Amino acid sequence: MSTSIEEILRTRTHLHKVGENYTSEGYVMHPWTKDLLKKHVEEVGGKVHTRFPPEPNGVLHIGHAKAVNINFCYAKVNGGNCYLRFDDTNPEKEEEKFFTAIEDVVRWLKYNPYKVTHSSDYFQQLYLWAIQLIKDNLAYVCHQKVEEMRGFNVEASPWRDRPIKENLELFEAMRLGLFDEGEATLRLKHILEEGKVDPVAYRVKYVPHHRTGNDWCIYPTYDYTHCLCDSIENITHSLCTKEFQSRRSSYYWLCNALKIYCPVQWEYSRLNVYYSVISKRKILKLIQSRIVRDYDDPRLFTLTGLRRRGFPAEAINNFVAKLGLTVAQTAVDPIMLDASVRDYLNAHSPRTMAVLEPLKIIIQNFDELNLPSTVKVPDFPTDPARAAEEHTDEKGNILEIVVRGEPLTTENKPKAFIHWVAKPLFAEVRLYERLFMHKNPEDPEEVPGGFLSDCNPNSLTIIHNCAVDKYLSNSKTFSSFQFERTGYFSVDLDSNDKKLVFNRTVLLKEDAGK
Repeated sequence: MSTSIEEILRTRTHLHKVGENYTSEGYVMHPWTKDLLKKHVEEVGGKVHTRFPPEPNGVLHIGHAKAVNINFCYAKVNGGNCYLRFDDTNPEKEEEKFFTAIEDVVRWLKYNPYKVTHSSDYFQQLYLWAIQLIKDNLAYVCHQKVEEMRGFNVEASPWRDRPIKENLELFEAMRLGLFDEGEATLRLKHILEEGKVDPVAYRVKYVPHHRTGNDWCIYPTYDYTHCLCDSIENITHSLCTKEFQSRRSSYYWLCNALKIYCPVQWEYSRLNVYYSVISKRKILKLIQSRIVRDYDDPRLFTLTGLRRRGFPAEAINNFVAKLGLTVAQTAVDPIMLDASVRDYLNAHSPRTMAVLEPLKIIIQNFDELNLPSTVKVPDFPTDPARAAEEHTDEKGNILEIVVRGEPLTTENKPKAFIHWVAKPLFAEVRLYERLFMHKNPEDPEEVPGGFLSDCNPNSLTIIHNCAVDKYLSNSKTFSSFQFERTGYFSVDLDSNDKKLVFNRTVLLKEDAGK
């Protein structure tokens, strides 16, 4: 039996105790730090507080499953709380459907947020802190273009040493909408550990926000917002993926510059799966190119897609647990995920009979037989010498076979058995294969033509008029079944009163050819 993610986090992680932030590597102490930590411990009641902070500009993917599990489970095993915080600081890319889909998936994974919050809840406080940074000569208004600021160890901005009074006036002008987009930004006077100089804290965007409407035309960036929202929510353990390690010192710098409570950032490895693309921008290209239908296409490794395909939440959580908790980058073959799904469905899915490509068989002498009986099915049904009779269509496809039944005796044992469904319903079945043909479809050396050129033209096969047991007629969406000798299948969203649609989730055993 595999170890659960809860057990791993309970027994194999050794993070700081609540309030003992200073015991963590790289944590910076100031004369005011101990008083802030004491107040922090009182406000959280000594409990662990974590957060899962997705951007609502797309749906969650398999990599997010690890982040959800780690943040929610670490809080749970320590008797604490986990926020679901939407990082809604870029209104031009955010849509209401993504907020709904993200929260729905988090709850589907069996996690209930302590509170659902938004970065926009704190826009006023973030703005006031920006003014404080300007007054402390730690931020300035800059007019450089994006391409001039891009890169590492670039030359200092010619506006870096502007007088504080002038910066305050210009930042107010930004807030009042007196600058065009891209004409002015507020930058922090700080060099990131990775070499990026003076990161942008605020930029101008004339896009209505889904929650605040037109109240703001300046919006904070991730680098500015993330640590400050963590501080506001009294996060004890800011758990994030490895690529944010180089920003840890900046995270601490900003909280300390404002003399506010500073959480501790801990990193873990990102989860990547071969034969997949999880970039929101690239998934959108797949949709626009009509290669997949939407974000929940069962061939994608989005969590909505995996759910639609029939992957149980418990199996995904078990998969995350099997990978363990490491800081080394993780990339795995989807066979591992399939195995977790297969193990779970084998223990929890009801069995039923189904024939994907049914063939009508007429037993000539059925009335003459004394049941129980068996039917001898020829190995070569199109060979007239071996079959009683076969009927085909214009293309030569066999429509039905006429055979003779023989009594079952000790000497006359069957060589094969008919796979059949009595009084069947007819359903549509969708069979899925890998969407991409190469292990790393985004690698230009492996796929010179780009990821769109690597799409498998045979990734979806639709079979109509499959015979399934009539008791499946009232099956609910996402219900899973084992079609005996065939595989595991799940009821699709497209099912209705007139037609059942099933998605093949996984085969009964791994295809040796993969």
